[in-house]
Amino acid sequence: MIGLAGVIVTAAALEDGAAYAHMADSGWTYPPACCHGDQASGECQTIPSITVTPRPDGYVVVLRPGDHRKITHQNRYFVPYDVVLPSGDDNFHICLHPTEEHENCFFAPANAM
Repeated sequence: MIGLAGVIVTAAALEDGAAYAHMADSGWTYPPACCHGDQASGECQTIPSITVTPRPDGYVVVLRPGDHRKITHQNRYFVPYDVVLPSGDDNFHICLHPTEEHENCFFAPANAM
């Protein structure tokens, strides 16, 4: 019965157009402009807080394989504070698109902004 419920929820999401944005593991939905794909293959994902370093003008994020599903080698990103989006939970998240070298959206918890 649980499998059928999942199919019904998925079908309802497709009808509502919500299928264009996937959910974070904690349950909030990334904005459609940030994410492409689904929870298993999408470009948005929670990242470890230890990978994020605040600086006076923004965050430096250093990701290594295992920190995000798209990362195949170490990448460094700089995210100015004025483009940081509020996280829907108490975690940092990053969306990488069109490649792992490009940070599309970055989310920070409210207490870190």
